[in-house]
Amino acid sequence: MADDAILVINAGSSSLKFALFDRSAEPARIAGGKVERIGRGACLRASRAGEAATEIPLAPDAAQVEALDAALAWLDANANGAKPGVVGHRVVHGGMDFIAPARIDDDVLERLGRLDPLAPLHQPYNLAAIRRLRERHPGLAQVACFDTAFHAHWPDRARRFALPRALHDAGVRRYGFHGLSYEYLSGEVARIAPAARRCVFAHLGSGASVCAVRDGISLDCSLGFTALDGLPMGTRCGPLDPGVPFHLLRTTAMDAAAIERMLYHDSGLAGVSGIGADMRDLLASAAPASREAVDLFVYHCARQVASMAVALGGLDTLVFAGGIGENAAPVRAAICALLALLGVRLDASANARGDAEIGAADGAVRVLVVPTDEEIVIARACNGIRASGRDNGSEPGTPEVDS
Repeated sequence: MADDAILVINAGSSSLKFALFDRSAEPARIAGGKVERIGRGACLRASRAGEAATEIPLAPDAAQVEALDAALAWLDANANGAKPGVVGHRVVHGGMDFIAPARIDDDVLERLGRLDPLAPLHQPYNLAAIRRLRERHPGLAQVACFDTAFHAHWPDRARRFALPRALHDAGVRRYGFHGLSYEYLSGEVARIAPAARRCVFAHLGSGASVCAVRDGISLDCSLGFTALDGLPMGTRCGPLDPGVPFHLLRTTAMDAAAIERMLYHDSGLAGVSGIGADMRDLLASAAPASREAVDLFVYHCARQVASMAVALGGLDTLVFAGGIGENAAPVRAAICALLALLGVRLDASANARGDAEIGAADGAVRVLVVPTDEEIVIARACNGIRASGRDNGSEPGTPEVDS
């Protein structure tokens, strides 16, 4: 069979997701899966579309390269002869330069590597998968799709820190993340709720953020310069007074590397609870520290939704997505209870069932649960970049919105 498929890769530090799509105008999923617990007894779980999943344990010390090789081997054996002609990658940080999908060459890869310090949990692993595929299949076209690109047209007041202008000009600015998810959710809401104009999307999972989208355009996001900001997450701290790291440097034996590791790996839900980062475990636990972690998460989510309503000039639609947003009904209920002053009201039964629409009929804000799909966004981008011939990741932007 000709190389007529699109392979999508989302490579992280401890997991790797993959999906194979056909090359139709609206790509259809052929097969896919994920490898979890990389470096800690990884297991591949994969299936063809519409079929039951197969689980294949990997070597106990399997790293990301071995996880990618296992995924490719499974596709070779199980994709009914479909072969990728292009590979699309989720790349978390595009910096100032990349505001659209980019065909990957040596120059693009080198420029993206400079951004590793801004997303150390993601960027190095995103790029490692690209490099591995270039080694194995040097002639295979690869495309980078950026989590920051959806936020490329923010107004200056959302983009800028109150720091000296030279730092802003050098790239110390707010970028926003989870843009591939927000791009998908924006399209889905336009389809299912076409009257929605002022939307707040809450992408809540082990990584979590909230985004303000008006008429399909991102105006602000809780994530900023790095993937640490905005909300407490599974292991990341969320909002933090910048004086705290200085205090720790002065008063403890921690150096900058130790503080960075703590903020990325030992904080968030795991750090507060002392139990772990999984919201399911925290909700099931009777330990006071677990309740404190959940309450902290809920409080900051509600605060961020309210702040995004200010960015939008009002709120007519609230959308929950991500592993927590799609599945944790108690968390949705607690967040919405704090947002009653904005007219948010839940239908308790619909929320408990996990319906697609969970807002009360007499509420002023429509409340939806929309499963996100970053992989289809990447597959569409691969189709689009091939059709348009764009390959540098830059394009004329939507005008900035100031009102």
